[in-house]
Amino acid sequence: MLEKIALNANVNMVYVETILKIIGIAYIAEFGAQITKDAGQGAIASKIELGGKILILAMAIPILTVIIETIIGLIPR
Repeated sequence: MLEKIALNANVNMVYVETILKIIGIAYIAEFGAQITKDAGQGAIASKIELGGKILILAMAIPILTVIIETIIGLIPR
């Protein structure tokens, strides 16, 4: 279903796959952090959250690059 919507909207599937991976990382990091908080390890939980945020940022760089290039292309010279 998502592939069909992306094709209809002329969106590159690489970006859709990346967004889905980012969502998966967010859920896994949150799940891991909650488990460690429940075990009484708040410090480890914060490190898991930080690691998830860093992974998400690293994976989002290509998408952010395309968005910035698009905005620059829209600005008249």
